[in-house]
Amino acid sequence: MSEKIKFASVRPTRTMNLLSHREIESLMDSHPEIQSLYRECALAILNAGSEDDDPELLLNSFKDFSIALKPQSRGVKLEIKNAPATAFVDGLMIRGIQNQLFDALRDIVFTHNKMAIDGRFELETTEGISDAVFRILRNAGVVKPERVPNLVICWGGHSIDRVEYDYSKKVGYQLGLRGLDVGTGCGIGAMKGPMKGAAVGHAKQQINNGRYIGITEPGIIASESPNPIVNELVILPDIEKRLEAFVRMSHCIIVFPGGAGTAEEVMYLLGILMHPDNAAIEVPLIFAAPEEKPGYFTELDKFIRFTLGDDAAKYYDIITGNPEAVARLAKQGVEKVKRQRRKAHESYVYNWQLTIPESLQQPFIPSHKNMLALQLNKSVPAYQLVAEMRSAFSGIVAGNVKPFGIEQIRQQGPYQLKGDPEIMVAMDKLLQGFVADGRMKLKGEYKPCYQLN
Repeated sequence: MSEKIKFASVRPTRTMNLLSHREIESLMDSHPEIQSLYRECALAILNAGSEDDDPELLLNSFKDFSIALKPQSRGVKLEIKNAPATAFVDGLMIRGIQNQLFDALRDIVFTHNKMAIDGRFELETTEGISDAVFRILRNAGVVKPERVPNLVICWGGHSIDRVEYDYSKKVGYQLGLRGLDVGTGCGIGAMKGPMKGAAVGHAKQQINNGRYIGITEPGIIASESPNPIVNELVILPDIEKRLEAFVRMSHCIIVFPGGAGTAEEVMYLLGILMHPDNAAIEVPLIFAAPEEKPGYFTELDKFIRFTLGDDAAKYYDIITGNPEAVARLAKQGVEKVKRQRRKAHESYVYNWQLTIPESLQQPFIPSHKNMLALQLNKSVPAYQLVAEMRSAFSGIVAGNVKPFGIEQIRQQGPYQLKGDPEIMVAMDKLLQGFVADGRMKLKGEYKPCYQLN
């Protein structure tokens, strides 16, 4: 039985950029789906540090968990019952977790209010979606025009071994020593390692305002709970807006080993970089793996070259081992971005220049019908094929760890994917390698949620 704290009452420790108390109370009372969404996100945040990636296990273990918003004359507070005891020290909630609870409330209420009630987000056009992502980030206070470009986004898997985790931490340490901030998907594994390392690097350089930005979305937060190092948490409405936030905020992107989710992120970014409109825009991309385990990027590089052509490999550098070299290259990339943005009189904090194809912006719903309809063949242009492959990997991630996908698989069996035989063989080899290396699931035997035909 998981240990629980029967009751806790907490207030925000920093200013909340939210709606009025009346608006919040009305919204939470009249929209039970928002109450449910916030409850699930809050439980995931309170479960920080968990080594499980099964959202159903978490929800079933804390069926009696509840969280209620109570407007007060001195501001709002949260009343929490039966929360995970790991979120508390000597009866007091860990400060970072406390802040994240209110960050989640801010994002969920603000986004729902603008999307569902006011209709103020225009989500039918690429420009409207980019504007909505910016406004969510701005409301969260993570776009900071007074900061010089120094944000390195780190991608990678939550299910990695100790060697890969320690390597990501060493790279993060070298980034911190060079005054670079870190943003990740906010979970454990390759998302926690760079932040932990950067925090030590910042401390040695006496940098007391280091940023550890976590960007997530409701469908994945329960299986990748935010780690407590995150000091700026943002929850976007869906995976596509989350990915766009990563790319538009970044000044360099480092990818560590992962699984299908990391492959999805790489395909998403390549789909942007390969677009002709983005040919002259600097988006530094580094694949980094420990010297002892270069296999993930060896195989991913082969897959990219086979399916998209050798030209696709020109958009990234691969470094094995040598954390210092990774950090130096990242620093150089950040400086290139800074010079280009200054010359073009473009924003340092949000890359408005990038063209993101509609196929990478509109949410992909991983239903069995949609997965089967993906065009995984070389008869389509490379920029379209990479978007289709991104959706395929996205569906596999959903089937592995997201409640919606897990339920789909339970009801209808594995997703079916069809395409050119050679592409299916290449994808199968890549995915089987992920399974063999334990990259699909943290614990227990992995049962594939997909079949390739």
